[in-house]
Amino acid sequence: MKSNLDRYTYRLTWSEEDEEHVGLCAEFPSFSWLDTTPEKALCGIRKLVEESLSDMSKTGEDAPEPIALKNYSGKFLVRVPPETHRMLVIQAAESGVSLNRLISSKLS
Repeated sequence: MKSNLDRYTYRLTWSEEDEEHVGLCAEFPSFSWLDTTPEKALCGIRKLVEESLSDMSKTGEDAPEPIALKNYSGKFLVRVPPETHRMLVIQAAESGVSLNRLISSKLS
C-alpha cells in the first residue's frame, strides 16, 4: 500500500476563496486538503489518501489504480460537428499534413 501511495497523482493549488493551499489527488477526485503552506497541504492529502487506502483494504474494496501505472494506447475518439471536421481537414490539406498530425499539434 505504501508504494502505491507514492505513485498517485498529487497536485497543489491556491484557493483564493479559502485563502489557503489545496492538496488534491487525481485518483481520488472527491478529496481535498486545505492548509496554510503547500508542504502541509501535500502532507495532508497524502495522509487522507493513505487512511482511505487502509480503510478500503480492511473492507475489501479495490483501490483506484494509479494513473502512472496505467498503459495508454495514444488513441482516443473525439466527436466534433461535421463543419468542424471539414474545416480541420481543409487546414490539414493546406498545411500539407495529415488530419491526425494537425490535431496532435493543436493538442500539444
